[in-house]
Amino acid sequence: MTNQIHKLRVLNKMNIEPLQQYHFEAVKEIYALGIATGMATFQEEVPTWESWDESHLKKGRLVALDGDEIVGWAALTPVSGRCVYAGVAEISIYIHPNHQGKGIGRALLKALIAESEKQNLWTLQAGIFPENAASLKIHQQCGFRQVGYREKIGQLNGVWRDTILLERRSQTIGI
Repeated sequence: MTNQIHKLRVLNKMNIEPLQQYHFEAVKEIYALGIATGMATFQEEVPTWESWDESHLKKGRLVALDGDEIVGWAALTPVSGRCVYAGVAEISIYIHPNHQGKGIGRALLKALIAESEKQNLWTLQAGIFPENAASLKIHQQCGFRQVGYREKIGQLNGVWRDTILLERRSQTIGI
């Protein structure tokens, strides 16, 4: 298998493929919808493509498509610039509200895990608001475990919020 992600068939009509710059308008819309829920991120506005591109790893960027429509996306962000953490990344997964509950998040997360291991990442982590039960469930189903609870770790719209810290250690990389 090559280093490129091959299109994957998901749920009969879904495809998962590498996220490209031309996908960003749809990614941005889904990201904005996630921000609006107040349950997805501390981010208060969607960054520009340039800012988003600079902050995320070049590999491990995926979109889920239903036909030609982007219905979700996932990406990896380095947790540190220190070389000792080169194999650790934080994940982001966003699903369009009209397509939630269809297994797209789980499919994206599984594909992201596979891609991360191709990129020699040994640990993936996620910080999830405790109220985001669906995201917590999907992560746990994909082998993530709770490693911490961060009380009042940051403010969102002037309100202190907690996060649950989850991580998944690869069974094949860095063992």
